[in-house]
Amino acid sequence: MAFRLPDIDDTQAPLLDHLIELRTRLMRALFAFAIAFGICFYFADDIFAFLVRPLTQAFPPGEGRLIYTKLYEAFFVEVKVAIFAAFFVSFPIIANQIWAFVAPGLYAKEKRAFLPFLIATPVLFTMGAALAYYVVMPTAFHFFLGFEGQTGGLKLEALPGTGDYLSLVMQFILAFGISFLLPVLLMLLNRAGIVSRAQALSARRYAIVGIFVVAAIATPPDVISQLLLAIPLILLFEGTLLLMWFTERRDERERAENEQAEQGAAAE
Repeated sequence: MAFRLPDIDDTQAPLLDHLIELRTRLMRALFAFAIAFGICFYFADDIFAFLVRPLTQAFPPGEGRLIYTKLYEAFFVEVKVAIFAAFFVSFPIIANQIWAFVAPGLYAKEKRAFLPFLIATPVLFTMGAALAYYVVMPTAFHFFLGFEGQTGGLKLEALPGTGDYLSLVMQFILAFGISFLLPVLLMLLNRAGIVSRAQALSARRYAIVGIFVVAAIATPPDVISQLLLAIPLILLFEGTLLLMWFTERRDERERAENEQAEQGAAAE
């Protein structure tokens, strides 16, 4: 029987179809982001006012100012705010386009296994961002503003710049939001067979040290912010270990049931 090599056109056609689909998905995602950016830029003042609220509440009533020392700084702050907000607004559409591109190549079982992670990612990120905004930022700002007063006979006053403040807020929100995705990462590694619960347990002390190192790097250099990030991450790590225990027991039970079914079928 003669062996026939596939024609070049036969191998290129599926690849071109995938590239065309990828381009279409990317264009849709960019179009959604552009629309979200336009809307967010229109409401940039309101969005920035929302982000400034923790600082406003940290100052005594009627006090506190935001300044900018470069003529163009206030404009670029609004641009950054619009980009920052547009990503969150358009993320559901971007994620949907990614899923629509990847899903056809997955089996039904793989889709069911991957879907919980797709749902958990924005939920956990939002939880981390909410913790940063409603708890960590007000606590940290009260701590930082506690250094106002007199020093050497001169008045020591906090005059935060708009660009510096926005960078600090983004650092808080992104650090807490991304760090809260730790359970998703661990569960993906566990489901892929790369990390087992026993391995995670044996590395617990190293994981805790790593969590404190990440908290020290990702947050401003104050102990309060570091502890407010490290403690929830440790709790999430322990919760993930418990979830691994449940999933591994379920997998073992299903494996045993399948083996019994196969043995029964073979006996018949």
